[in-house]
Amino acid sequence: MFSDARSEIREFVARRFPDGRLEDDHDIFESGFVNSLFAMELVMFIEQHLGDRIPNDELMLDNFRTVNVMTDLVGRLDRRNGGGAATEVA
Repeated sequence: MFSDARSEIREFVARRFPDGRLEDDHDIFESGFVNSLFAMELVMFIEQHLGDRIPNDELMLDNFRTVNVMTDLVGRLDRRNGGGAATEVA
Protein backbone atom coordinates (compact mmCIF):
# COMPACT_ATOMS: atom_id res chain seq x y z
CA MET A 1 0.00 0.00 0.00
CA PHE A 2 1.28 3.48 -0.77
CA SER A 3 1.90 6.08 1.90
CA ASP A 4 0.92 9.07 -0.23
CA ALA A 5 -2.19 8.63 -2.35
CA ARG A 6 -1.95 12.03 -4.02
CA SER A 7 1.56 11.51 -5.39
CA GLU A 8 0.79 7.95 -6.52
CA ILE A 9 -2.31 9.09 -8.39
CA ARG A 10 -0.45 12.05 -9.89
CA GLU A 11 2.39 9.81 -11.09
CA PHE A 12 -0.01 7.26 -12.61
CA VAL A 13 -2.03 9.90 -14.46
CA ALA A 14 0.98 12.01 -15.51
CA ARG A 15 2.34 9.11 -17.56
CA ARG A 16 -0.60 9.68 -19.89
CA PHE A 17 0.28 13.32 -20.64
CA PRO A 18 2.78 14.00 -23.45
CA ASP A 19 4.53 16.91 -21.74
CA GLY A 20 4.44 15.34 -18.27
CA ARG A 21 2.87 18.45 -16.71
CA LEU A 22 -0.19 17.82 -14.63
CA GLU A 23 -1.75 20.08 -12.03
CA ASP A 24 -3.76 18.46 -9.24
CA ASP A 25 -6.89 20.38 -10.27
CA HIS A 26 -6.50 19.74 -14.03
CA ASP A 27 -9.53 17.99 -15.58
CA ILE A 28 -7.82 15.08 -17.30
CA PHE A 29 -10.85 14.21 -19.45
CA GLU A 30 -11.27 17.75 -20.70
CA SER A 31 -7.66 17.70 -21.93
CA GLY A 32 -8.43 15.17 -24.66
CA PHE A 33 -5.52 12.90 -23.72
CA VAL A 34 -7.67 10.56 -21.67
CA ASN A 35 -10.67 8.46 -22.66
CA SER A 36 -13.19 6.08 -21.09
CA LEU A 37 -10.74 3.18 -21.29
CA PHE A 38 -8.31 5.14 -19.15
CA ALA A 39 -11.16 5.81 -16.71
CA MET A 40 -11.39 2.06 -16.19
CA GLU A 41 -7.62 1.90 -15.73
CA LEU A 42 -7.95 4.58 -13.03
CA VAL A 43 -10.63 2.55 -11.25
CA MET A 44 -8.42 -0.54 -11.34
CA PHE A 45 -5.36 1.41 -10.18
CA ILE A 46 -7.18 2.90 -7.19
CA GLU A 47 -8.75 -0.42 -6.25
CA GLN A 48 -5.51 -2.38 -6.54
CA HIS A 49 -3.04 0.12 -5.13
CA LEU A 50 -4.78 2.66 -2.94
CA GLY A 51 -7.91 1.22 -1.50
CA ASP A 52 -10.55 -1.40 -1.67
CA ARG A 53 -13.28 -2.05 -4.19
CA ILE A 54 -14.94 1.18 -5.30
CA PRO A 55 -18.68 0.96 -4.57
CA ASN A 56 -21.11 1.49 -7.44
CA ASP A 57 -22.34 4.78 -5.97
CA GLU A 58 -18.79 6.18 -6.34
CA LEU A 59 -18.28 4.97 -9.94
CA MET A 60 -19.03 8.23 -11.72
CA LEU A 61 -16.77 10.16 -14.06
CA ASP A 62 -16.76 13.20 -11.79
CA ASN A 63 -14.87 11.17 -9.15
CA PHE A 64 -11.97 10.68 -11.57
CA ARG A 65 -11.59 14.06 -13.31
CA THR A 66 -8.71 15.49 -11.25
CA VAL A 67 -5.95 14.28 -8.95
CA ASN A 68 -7.63 16.24 -6.14
CA VAL A 69 -10.99 14.54 -6.68
CA MET A 70 -9.41 11.08 -6.88
CA THR A 71 -7.46 11.75 -3.68
CA ASP A 72 -10.74 12.72 -2.00
CA LEU A 73 -12.26 9.47 -3.27
CA VAL A 74 -9.43 7.46 -1.71
CA GLY A 75 -10.05 9.29 1.57
CA ARG A 76 -13.76 8.46 1.45
CA LEU A 77 -13.00 4.81 0.71
CA ASP A 78 -10.56 4.73 3.62
CA ARG A 79 -13.18 6.20 5.98
CA ARG A 80 -15.85 3.77 4.73
CA ASN A 81 -13.50 0.91 5.48
CA GLY A 82 -12.71 2.07 8.98
CA GLY A 83 -9.61 4.09 8.20
CA GLY A 84 -7.36 1.07 7.95
CA ALA A 85 -5.50 2.13 4.81
CA ALA A 86 -2.15 3.81 5.25
CA THR A 87 -2.82 6.61 2.81
CA GLU A 88 -2.48 10.32 3.29
CA VAL A 89 -5.15 12.32 1.55
CA ALA A 90 -4.12 15.82 2.54
